[in-house]
Amino acid sequence: MAIVDKNISYRMYLVVFMIFMMAIMIMIKLNNIQWVEGDYYRKLAKERTVRNFTIPANKGNVYSSDGSLLATSIPEYVIRFDAMSPRLEDFNENIKPLSDSLGAYFGKSSGHYQSKLQKARSNKNRYFLVAKELSYSDYLRIKSFPLFKKGPYKGGLIVEQKTVREHPIGKVAQRTIGYERINEDGTSNGKGLENAYSKYLNGINGHRMMQKIAKNQWKPINDNNELEPQDGLDIISTIDVYVQDIAHHALLKQLEYYEADHGCVVVMETKTGEVKAISNLGKNNDNTYSERSNYAVAESHEPGSTFKLIDLIALLDDKKVDTSKVYDTNGGVIEFYGKKVRDSHKGGYGKITLAKGFEVSSNTVLVQAVYDNYKNNPKEFVDRINSYGLNKPLGLQLAGEGKPTIPQPGAKNWYGTTLPWMAFGYSVSLTPLQTLAMYNAVANNGVMVKPFFVKEIKEWNTVIKKFEPEVINPKIASDEALAKVRKILENVVKRGTGSKLYSKDFSMAGKTGTAQANYRDKSKLHYVSSFVGYFPANEPKYSCIVIVHKPKISSGYYGADVAGPVFKRIAQKIYTDSPPTNHIKNLDAKINSLESNYASYYNKAQGEVIYVPNVKGMTAMDAIALLENLGLEVTIKGVGNVKQQSIKAGEKINKNQVIILNLS
Repeated sequence: MAIVDKNISYRMYLVVFMIFMMAIMIMIKLNNIQWVEGDYYRKLAKERTVRNFTIPANKGNVYSSDGSLLATSIPEYVIRFDAMSPRLEDFNENIKPLSDSLGAYFGKSSGHYQSKLQKARSNKNRYFLVAKELSYSDYLRIKSFPLFKKGPYKGGLIVEQKTVREHPIGKVAQRTIGYERINEDGTSNGKGLENAYSKYLNGINGHRMMQKIAKNQWKPINDNNELEPQDGLDIISTIDVYVQDIAHHALLKQLEYYEADHGCVVVMETKTGEVKAISNLGKNNDNTYSERSNYAVAESHEPGSTFKLIDLIALLDDKKVDTSKVYDTNGGVIEFYGKKVRDSHKGGYGKITLAKGFEVSSNTVLVQAVYDNYKNNPKEFVDRINSYGLNKPLGLQLAGEGKPTIPQPGAKNWYGTTLPWMAFGYSVSLTPLQTLAMYNAVANNGVMVKPFFVKEIKEWNTVIKKFEPEVINPKIASDEALAKVRKILENVVKRGTGSKLYSKDFSMAGKTGTAQANYRDKSKLHYVSSFVGYFPANEPKYSCIVIVHKPKISSGYYGADVAGPVFKRIAQKIYTDSPPTNHIKNLDAKINSLESNYASYYNKAQGEVIYVPNVKGMTAMDAIALLENLGLEVTIKGVGNVKQQSIKAGEKINKNQVIILNLS
């Protein structure tokens, strides 16, 4: 018996010892947590309960020169459903009315949604997609549906919000407006103005400390280091929506007719260099056209006959020859180092003057004129080209500008045939905008200005930065040479290769171009058709270039036939349909008779009943301005033009009355 008691005592001692050792180990661990690893765990606890949240800045808007909204940021919503969150009785009670509401709103059957929601419940789906890409008004409406109105915990409603970039008036100059994307590594990737001016548009994000509370919710806490976000600035572009629409549809019509691969149009204000319209359309796999690339800015190619303008200016300004100089076209073929230069007109033109040769775009005449006068010193001719700035990029406000190619004497790419080939637009390479800048300089009395796309950067109504016209070359040639060139360019349209475009009611000046591409591989040979010039010819207001790549040969490929009609359509449309706002000299000038009539009308209007106008179809900006001037408070829902107005047209306006406009 004593032995048994002794064994029990040993066991008790052993248990007590083990408990004692465990206690010591716990104390050591607690001491280690408290004093050795304390800082780490305190930091971890703080991170799990207190977090620094980023407050995103609102991105600035992009406007056209006429005030139209081209790009803006709007909230976009995604609605999901936690099928396990609602109680079973709530789910069963509300699934039918919820499905009815969803079906009616989205144009589907109630049974469709009822089946989907029941399946989500049975599969214990806690993240079922209900709808995406919703506007704020859509979100508010769906939020009020049966079951969903109970909220996230009782109703299972999950709402996700993100900001998306929208273009309220469609894809106007889409590739020029561009976009900005942030890569996974934080670097920026984008195109056009959105990317080039991202530092102004994006603003500066803020931050705020928030503390985690019950049900995984976060609340702001007082933080002296809190930083409010700075909203992005607005960009006022040079694009005119009206001119852009004309240019876009004129180009699209021609591309479709000739089944061309791609093309571009640029319309530029002569005096300033403001780009009023730029359209870049490429063929998709389904034979439709969209803005896939900014060809006008990025695509450098052999210009063909439009380059002959440089020949003519150089020859006249260097006083090498006069326009009356006669050349023999030699049956339309001349030869250099075993390579033949041909006129498009079989048999040539006989003996004609330099001016006539330019008007009919004779390759043999222009090549002879350049080669005869510069063959002993080709550097003189190339230096002339360089002086125009055509040997380097324009330095546009947009990234991705194509690089020109102007061969330099003595370089590896200079051959015996280089000089004559340059004379009719081969062995050289220019972008459409570089070519346009040269023709615009002729229209602008020799002043070459840089094309630009952004006029101002604004914060509300305050101008932060203003972009003025920038002169590349103050005088490309003498007044005498320019006068002769302008006359010849006008004659191209009157009686030359552009005669099909001539109208006695409207003057234009310019040059046709028809260049072969991939001519070294006959199986891939195609044509590039172009027309570049300005209008009106006597007092140029706009310059314009049209380029069409790879038109269907069976339908036609000459510049006068393919590109010329686009130019004519744009020019005539602008000056027959657009309001005459070009010569407003003094907006502040007052006419006594008008002032008197206005005062009389105002006094009369004050005593009259004013009625709500019909604003359906108007842009939001126009509708708001009109209604607020009548004393109404305006609330808008959605984006775009006015689809509905809460107060019918013709109803009497009451003081401080609120009108709701639904946009689409």
